[in-house]
Amino acid sequence: MTVLEQPGSSRNKSSLAGPPPAWRPRVDPAPLLPDAAPYRLLGTDAAARLDSGLLTRLYAQLVRGRRYNAQATALTRQGRLAVYPSSTGQEACEVAAALALEERDWLFPSYRDTLAAVARGLDPVQALTLLRGDWHNGYDPHEHRIAPLCTPLATQLPHAVGLAHAARLKGDDVVALAMVGDGGTSEGDFHEALNFAALWQAPVVFLVQNNGFAISVPLAKQTAAPSLAHKAVGYGMPGRLVDGNDAPAVHEVLTEAVERARGGGGPTLVEAVTYRIEAHTNADDATRYRADSEVETWRAHDPIALLEHELEARRLLTDELVGATRDGAEQMAADLRERMNADPVLDPMDLFNHVYAEQSSQLREQAAQLRAELDAEAAGHPEDAAGTGGSAEEARP
Repeated sequence: MTVLEQPGSSRNKSSLAGPPPAWRPRVDPAPLLPDAAPYRLLGTDAAARLDSGLLTRLYAQLVRGRRYNAQATALTRQGRLAVYPSSTGQEACEVAAALALEERDWLFPSYRDTLAAVARGLDPVQALTLLRGDWHNGYDPHEHRIAPLCTPLATQLPHAVGLAHAARLKGDDVVALAMVGDGGTSEGDFHEALNFAALWQAPVVFLVQNNGFAISVPLAKQTAAPSLAHKAVGYGMPGRLVDGNDAPAVHEVLTEAVERARGGGGPTLVEAVTYRIEAHTNADDATRYRADSEVETWRAHDPIALLEHELEARRLLTDELVGATRDGAEQMAADLRERMNADPVLDPMDLFNHVYAEQSSQLREQAAQLRAELDAEAAGHPEDAAGTGGSAEEARP
């Protein structure tokens, strides 16, 4: 006996040919879809409406950022940094992300986003402390509203969602902006963060810097999606696609997304199409997986050159502006170079600080043992340090 032959079963052929009962799209996907091509302002008629003050501010930050990248790379070659993931060529994304936020908002950067932290006002030396190997984090996140630089791919995204959701529950007027590379979109944390953000309508903005490669893996080997911005539709949030080297366009798109989140509109996924001009890090040989001609093509789409062209058309690219901007960037680089060339004063006892608010008995025991060893070494009797660390009971107050 078939299902239709059972007593009481429906014989309505039209209902069998239709969709499942009570099915409907959860949201209308049309408004969530990104533009067919990356959104641009520079070089278009829309550039005429851009504020000149914003353009000069972006220009100063881009030039400063390029010099910062060059100086940090040089410090790596001099052995003053263990590693440096350069954002040369991506300065428009870094700067725009910082400028789109209010002081009360939070920035969640990845390891490549030290420039965004510096553009937000963080001391460059503090921004590079992690990459120097001195501390896991060189600054107070609460003071600067900048989460610790995240080395594991995409793990900062759920953190951003959690903070934004908690802020909304508390009634705090706070938006979180989380930065990630195209490689990070292949991580499970990316999925979990976007899914929770959309379900909770958390005030968070996801900025994906699509620089073409996840180390050596090109985007075409990571996803078959039309664009990374299209992934937003599957989570029920709008996706925006923008030219990541067009600083005013990135700033406008991010500002709109931040304002939307602040107004209760929920999260937005922004894909900024840009390019990593330098190698992945100083330990990478990019010539093994990409051609020099490809790099040169992107050099012709340099974010600073694009902005300079607009400033020149407005007769704002004066010798005074260029000179003052370069002088400020050089002064920043000189200060960074001088301070990074000074050997840091490190206290081994700091190993036990900032682990727990209140040290455990095990940590107190280990601290006492290390203190005994250091005291013995300082007194010239390192052999006396063995066995003099004290017990856990002795270490307790």
